[in-house]
Amino acid sequence: MGKSYQITEAELKALEELRTQNKDKDTERRLHAVILRGKGMRNIEVAKKLDTAPQVISYWVSRFKREGVDGLLEHRKGGNHRNMTYEEEEEILQKFRDKAIRGELVTLREIKAAYEEKTGQALGTYSQIYKLLHRHKWRKIKPRPKHEKKASPEAIEASKKN
Repeated sequence: MGKSYQITEAELKALEELRTQNKDKDTERRLHAVILRGKGMRNIEVAKKLDTAPQVISYWVSRFKREGVDGLLEHRKGGNHRNMTYEEEEEILQKFRDKAIRGELVTLREIKAAYEEKTGQALGTYSQIYKLLHRHKWRKIKPRPKHEKKASPEAIEASKKN
């Protein structure tokens, strides 16, 4: 069986005070969960009340006991960890945009190399480059393939006259 943390009256009072000053919705949930646990509710009851999993409640309480209030205030969210700002990305893409407008072929390999040079980090795959292009509203346009046995324009015109 896991640890059963005891939350003192002084800790409860400090959490209640902090809860009145808090403006962040996620922090509010964490504070509320720890307060309810401190008032004697079980993890399952708190989880039902806050619409989350009992394991999450246990994690929040243990984090509070281990790190104090700072453990509840800290935002540990995943997400996009971009290496550059939107403007810096735009700057890299500008030379490729000019090249594409001139009708030249632009490849992912070139864009990836420029990105790696700018950030100083090697990318394993092209997925980050695909996301970058999507963010900047680029789309894939391929030149229409030409058949190798297609007749010359003169031959086509000559056949139209017959």
